Amino acid sequence: MTAINSKGFTLIELVVTVAIIGLLAMVTLPLAEMSVQHSKEQELRLALRQIREGLDAYKQAYDDGNMPHSIDKSGYPESLQELVDGVVDIKNPTTQKKIYFLRSVPRDPMSTDSSKSNEATWGKRSYESSADNPQEGRDVFDVYSLDSGTGLNGIPYGKW
Repeated sequence: MTAINSKGFTLIELVVTVAIIGLLAMVTLPLAEMSVQHSKEQELRLALRQIREGLDAYKQAYDDGNMPHSIDKSGYPESLQELVDGVVDIKNPTTQKKIYFLRSVPRDPMSTDSSKSNEATWGKRSYESSADNPQEGRDVFDVYSLDSGTGLNGIPYGKW
């Protein structure tokens, strides 16, 4: 004889219902986690693109003669903050107009350390260092994520 509770359900029906809900939760949770990871990866792609476009525009302005040239400079900024602060356009000396390359330095979305500044969340590669072993130096030629994780595409974030 099967026990019936006050709502008219048998004990077996309740167990099956709870098992189905548990199974659905087990399937849904990994999908939600993957969706969050995908969203953060999209943010990382966008942030990398913004910074790299700013670095390229800075180098182009240097090559075009909008900034003073020096033998010991590569033509890349000394810091990411320089992209935000801008540089005086020497082609327009009377106006002292500045050229800006970024509105703000985006934060690495993979960084979990909230005490770091946005610029400090990025690894920086100088013009003089190799792509295989990026090192900081006198300028910022490129940036990369300091996160040691691997993307959904199987490539470590630091190699993006």
